[in-house]
This record gives sequence, structure tokens and C-alpha cells, in this order.
Amino acid sequence: MIKIKGVRWYMVGLLTLGLIVNYLARNTLSVAAPTMMQELNISTEQYSHVVVAWQVCYAIMQPIAGFIIDTIGTKLGFTIFALAWSLACAAAAFATNWQSLAVFRGILGITEAAGIPAGVKATTEWFPAKERSVAIGWFNIGSSVGALLAPPLVVWAIMHGGWQAGFTIVGGIGVVWCLFWMFLYKHPRDQKLLSKEEHEYIVKGQEAQFADPNVKKKRWTEIITSRNFWAIGIPRILSEPAWQTFNAWIPLYMMTERHMNLKEIALFAWLPFLAADVGCVLGGYLSPLFHKHFKVSLFNSRKMVVVFGALFMVGPACVGFVESPYTAIALLCVGGFAHQTLSGALYSVTSDVFGKGEVATATGMGGMMGYLGAAAFTAVFGILVTQIGYSPLFVVLAVFDLIAAVVVCVLARPHVENQSATLPRDLAPAHS
Repeated sequence: MIKIKGVRWYMVGLLTLGLIVNYLARNTLSVAAPTMMQELNISTEQYSHVVVAWQVCYAIMQPIAGFIIDTIGTKLGFTIFALAWSLACAAAAFATNWQSLAVFRGILGITEAAGIPAGVKATTEWFPAKERSVAIGWFNIGSSVGALLAPPLVVWAIMHGGWQAGFTIVGGIGVVWCLFWMFLYKHPRDQKLLSKEEHEYIVKGQEAQFADPNVKKKRWTEIITSRNFWAIGIPRILSEPAWQTFNAWIPLYMMTERHMNLKEIALFAWLPFLAADVGCVLGGYLSPLFHKHFKVSLFNSRKMVVVFGALFMVGPACVGFVESPYTAIALLCVGGFAHQTLSGALYSVTSDVFGKGEVATATGMGGMMGYLGAAAFTAVFGILVTQIGYSPLFVVLAVFDLIAAVVVCVLARPHVENQSATLPRDLAPAHS
């Protein structure tokens, strides 16, 4: 059997494509919103209800999806959920009012909930500790690329076939990706293209809770009562509203506050997500960089990246002080970069402090906390935005992220089995 060099990086590429499809499906609504709201007579407050429906369903389902992924495995679990969210996305084309749209988006939220837990679990299966933040950075870039592709793709669909075409096209793309995932993804122990040397490199570089197959799996009650869960859960509550606001409200903000038309939205609405891509990748490389040059532990380097991202959230907080719409977009780009840098580091911290038998469950539970926070903020956002405008709310989001960074630094502790472990200090990913 022919062996392929660096198979783990191909697996990250496959994961990234999956997350692109996941976020493309969820961002289809925000781009289609100005047209849909006019045709279906949906108010701004009713639109916020639709967004909240997705967020609440996504939040509640995240720990369940994580548990399912931990139980039946990454490959089968992700296949089932991805096929379901693709069909749910396409079904939104049949919405006739905000209530039916909310139902379809709620179903989408339930099915999309497996995306992040499955991705984090797959990276823990395929990567040693020193490369995991880099792998998560590349996989997490899919969330930004999906949001980046949505404006031009959906606007093109609207101009050629109406807003319904946007949902059906994205749903079809998801079905195609499912076929690739089902046939190409395998656990390292089952991947025949993986060389013995690369397999040993992966296993030897993993912490005890990943390398030892006999490590006891924690119950969900043990996870939720642990200090480390709240070290992740509270920052998720505080930081997730920023990303969900970017995903759901930027096109409307550009149209209502900056008076841009549909073509201008297609030209500029994707830029904050391009900056977010940079944050995903740079954040992944910052952790080993801080580890090497500041002589801190790999775990503390993750915390430093969280702080780095939180500080840059000052950018979107200044949106209300600028008159130029292009300067405003530039500041939102800083926000996209900042959030994804912070977010990727939080996923790395999660993979550091939980074992392989519960990492997807813990990620899902942390995600539930985050999206419940985002849903609460969106419900308030939908009311206040018509009364006080967007600018004060962007300031609040920046403050939330700064508090989140403080919580991570104070509460998060390394996994007990890793505190005495000596992690490799070699930075460059070895393409075994």
C-alpha cells in the first residue's frame, strides 16, 4: 500500500471544507435578509427572532451533538449531521413568513451543532500537542471562509434566481461535501495511507489523556462541575455574541447605517471574514511562537493568544466614531481578525484540558454556553438597535471579550496528567 506524507494535513483540509459549508449555510440568511425581509414583510425585531431560533437550537444541541460524536465516532457522526444541515438549509427556500423561516432555521441550528465539536475531536485524533493549535487554526478558518463566500454567492443567486436559489444552491454544495467526507475521512488507526513514522509521531506527541486508550471517560456531570469547564464556558458566553453579531447583522448594518446597496454589500461584506481568516491562521501559529520566544508553557501560550485577540476587539468598538463607511468596514475587519484569533485559542485550551473521550462533549457544552449567551444578546440587540443604534452595542462586545480573556487567565488550569509532562519545544510542524 502506498503511503502519503503528511496525511494529517490532508485531514485538516477536509475538515476545513466541511466547516466552510457549515458556515456558508448559516450565513446565507444574513446576506439574503434585506431582500427576504422586504418580500416576506419581516421587521427588524422579527428578523432577530429568526436569528435567535437558530442560536437557541444550536446552543441546546451542541452538547448533545458532542456526546453523539464522542459515542459513535467522528466520521459517522459528522456525516449524519452534515447531510441533515444541508437539507435543512435548502428547505428554507420554502419559507413564507418569519415564523416558518424561524422553524427552518431552528432545524438548521440543531443539525449544524456538530461542526465545531467534530472538528476539535478530529484534530485531537490526528495531531500532537505542539501542532494542535496550528491545526485548529487552519480548520477554524473554514468558519470565516464560509462567511466570506456567502455575500458574493448569495447575491449572485438572488440576482439570477431569487433569494430561494441561495438556500438551495448552498444545500446542494453541502450534500456534495458529505460524499467526500464519508469516503475520505478515517481515524489514524484505520487510515491505510498513513505511514508508521507519522502515526508514531502523532501518538508520541500527544498528552496522556489522548495517547492512553484506557484513560477513563468523564461523565457530563463531572465535566460541567469542573473548574476548567467554566474557564471555557464563561468566556464562550462573553465572546460568542461578537461573532454571531458579525454573522447575522453586518449586511443589515451596511444597508441601514452606511446606506450601501446590494451590489456594495456583495463587494464589501465579506472583508471582515477575510480578516477573520487571517486571525484563524495567525492565532494558530502565535501559540507555538509565544511558547518558544517567551519561554512559557504551551498551555500558557494559548492564554496569551486569547489576550492578544481580546485587545484587538477595541477596533469595532470605535466604529461609531468614524464617518466613512470604508473606515467602518476596516474596523469591523479588525474585529473579525480579533475574534477568530481568540476563538481558535479557546478551542486549543479545550483540547488541552479534556481527554479524547470527552473533548467533543466538552466542546459542545462550551458551545452551548456561548450560543445561549449569543441568543440572549441577539434578542436584546434586535430591540435596542432601532433605539440606540449599532455603535454602543459594538462597544459592549469589546468589553465582553476583554472580560473573557481575564476569566481564561484566572481559571484555566492544565490537565492534571499533563502538569509534569515535558512537551516538545520544536516549533516547526514536522511533515512526517
